Amino acid sequence: MYKRILVPLDGSKTAEGVLPHAKALAYAEGAEIALLNVAANPAQEFAFEDPAIAGYTVAEGEKSANKYMTKVCDELKAAGFKVTCHLREGGPATTILKMAEELKADVIAMSTHGRGWPASWLIGSVAERVVRHSKIPVMMIRASE
Repeated sequence: MYKRILVPLDGSKTAEGVLPHAKALAYAEGAEIALLNVAANPAQEFAFEDPAIAGYTVAEGEKSANKYMTKVCDELKAAGFKVTCHLREGGPATTILKMAEELKADVIAMSTHGRGWPASWLIGSVAERVVRHSKIPVMMIRASE
């Protein structure tokens, strides 16, 4: 039923809370785990003031994300899972949904902070937007913070 599981990670322990569930599903289904790290570009706000700062910030973010994703991918591969790693830049929810289509994922597995409605309404929720607009099933795991 599930051949490819898209797992968005942001480098936090909260996001990694989905990994045991994604691994169990991948093991049961013989599925591939497609890890995705979406880097927002905070350097854009500096671009107009000092392009050198923007370039440095972007380069450091990419280096850090690449190192993190390589570590997680290698750990999963060492445990015997079929894994692909993807790094993208953009708005998290939009990029997750685009990658799900591009990869032909069968399910998106992700963690949520489980904020109440006031916080979600004020801050917005990537998970909520993904669930609302996804064309495929989304497995939400509430983070145990």
